[in-house]
Amino acid sequence: MVLDKLGDSLQSAIKKIVGGGRVDKRAVDELVKSIQRALLQADVNVKQVMELSGRIRDRALDEKPRAGASAREHVIGIVYDELVNLIGESTPSMLSKQTIMMVGLQGSGKTTTTAKLARYFQRKGLKPAVICADTDRPGAYDQLQMLCDGLNIAFYGERTDDPIGIAERGLDKLSTYDVRIIDTAGRHSLESDLIEQMEAIHAIAKPDQKLLVLDAAIGQQARDQARAFHDSIGITGVIITKLDGTAKGGGALSAVSETKAPIAFIGVGEMPDNLEKFETDRFISKLLGMGDIKTLIERAEEVFTDEIDVEKMMQGKFTLKDMYSQLEAMNKMGPLKQVMQMLPIGGIGKISDDMYGETSGKMAGYKIIMDSMTEAEMLDPKIVDSSRVKRIARGSGMNIENVRELLKYHRMMQKAMKGLRGGKFNMQKMMKKLGM
Repeated sequence: MVLDKLGDSLQSAIKKIVGGGRVDKRAVDELVKSIQRALLQADVNVKQVMELSGRIRDRALDEKPRAGASAREHVIGIVYDELVNLIGESTPSMLSKQTIMMVGLQGSGKTTTTAKLARYFQRKGLKPAVICADTDRPGAYDQLQMLCDGLNIAFYGERTDDPIGIAERGLDKLSTYDVRIIDTAGRHSLESDLIEQMEAIHAIAKPDQKLLVLDAAIGQQARDQARAFHDSIGITGVIITKLDGTAKGGGALSAVSETKAPIAFIGVGEMPDNLEKFETDRFISKLLGMGDIKTLIERAEEVFTDEIDVEKMMQGKFTLKDMYSQLEAMNKMGPLKQVMQMLPIGGIGKISDDMYGETSGKMAGYKIIMDSMTEAEMLDPKIVDSSRVKRIARGSGMNIENVRELLKYHRMMQKAMKGLRGGKFNMQKMMKKLGM
């Protein structure tokens, strides 16, 4: 993710305060300069950057730390607060029965985002349906239908040039669904005929949410586009796409917030599950290396099933079969890098892309090895002696050392799980047990 660069810069600035000497005017000035440089490189508006850095400097030098907080913790808290204020509030929870209208410029990724949004509600246990009212772009119907079919999401569309009628008939046909999402035609620019079409669909649909989809590469221009759409139909939220592929992401985020249109979701990849509900505090926390445990727990709840007996595992009864189920669930949670970024590991240091790749490769290899094991071996790894190790290695096409490494990793996981009993969760201790 290109915003990783912003996160790295901000975390470096924070570390100077954490690892430095006394927090005085010189230290605060250095911190402020580093933050200014990081935000300007991420395309945040100069005026916003100067106002924010001025508030950080004044508060850090004038305010007294709250009870129990050190001077360093106080300064870090101020940086966090001001960055949250810069981005603005996020939209409240949208997990209810509703109609959503999608609007945006052509090329913003609106159609793909419509399918991703339906998938988001599907993961949350709601029943979504999609209506294709984009009759202007050739292929929009086929693209959206294919995406919905692949995700087992209800789809309605017609091969006619009647977007307003399609929206009306689609809403009627899909009335029993929890969330109905209308994909409208993308605007080349704000042409009057397309604006009229958008307003007509809006009048018929009476949507609960009107979400504007913007490409992060638009940068600070996001402000003008958000205002124009808001003047037309009163947008209730913004989805910023392609945050994983542009250096202007910071500009788009801060520009949208200036319009007072809250950011609802952000796109962080091409896969169907790569759309995240935007929570300002969680986003800034992750950017500063403080992790995002809330989102991690939510993702875990979506993919971990009742088949995994957590209580049993915490008693040390953690079999290879349990571990196999965990690895499968972890894969569903998303790329390892995204998952690890949700952990508060800033004090451990940045994990390189090579390390992520190596770890992902090992996890995939472990699954292959376990596929070559018998049911008895999966339930009781202690019975795996030298002869069994050789057989498993031959069957999986892996080395004997790889099989022994898996067994060793299982033992470490078993100890780590046992260490979680009674709610005694020490992140650094657990990571040390896992060899990290």
